[in-house]
Amino acid sequence: MSLPESLRPKNLPPVVYGCAFFFCASFFATRFAAVPGRWMLSYIATVAMALPAVLALVGAFGVWRSALALGAVSAFGYVVESVGVSTGLPYGSFAYGEELGPKVLGLVPFILPVSYVPLVVGAAAASFGKELPARVASSAALLMLIDGVLDPGAVALGFWSWSSGGTYYGVPFSNYLGWLLSGSVASLILFGTLRCRRVPDDTADSVLLSLAFWVGVDLFAGLYGAALLGVLLGVFFLYRRSTG
Repeated sequence: MSLPESLRPKNLPPVVYGCAFFFCASFFATRFAAVPGRWMLSYIATVAMALPAVLALVGAFGVWRSALALGAVSAFGYVVESVGVSTGLPYGSFAYGEELGPKVLGLVPFILPVSYVPLVVGAAAASFGKELPARVASSAALLMLIDGVLDPGAVALGFWSWSSGGTYYGVPFSNYLGWLLSGSVASLILFGTLRCRRVPDDTADSVLLSLAFWVGVDLFAGLYGAALLGVLLGVFFLYRRSTG
């Protein structure tokens, strides 16, 4: 089976070069963790990763419709994460560290929607199925798998910690059940506010950039299983991006 034309080396999309940059950046994130004011660098990197999804969404649905969708998913993200930090539901008992900067009411970092929402958008873009329930379910499953790459690396960098640890690189199984639940709701909100069953393929570029960074973090932190999962997901998202 030959590669799609758009995945052949001479036709690689610009996002591939962005992935290379963020993979390299992950080396410095893991090796120079004690840099003062590192949370500001996290803000800059997170915004840069999020831009492709936001711009593609605005290009496809317009400013106001996109703003409504992004705002609604952001609000949900703040609520579910605040409940999670306060009660342990639906993810398990965890707390954010100081590495992500200031927090809303001392619970959830302000930067949260900038990192969370593009993942929801990208998972929706790569989802599959003809009907909305299938799209929502596959989007939630992809979000859970993405977190299987992200969460171990984030714990290694001190972004957050789990009170009782867990069997998967210190992350509890309950976290992934929580991501299935919250991912389903977030995806449903996104599709509902956009009033669509399909999200443009290029909105998944932010997920590819994020995966490149976290694969690097996992690799340099010795979390090889999580890194391998990230590589497989990256190939899948790149393939979905090229084939629709």
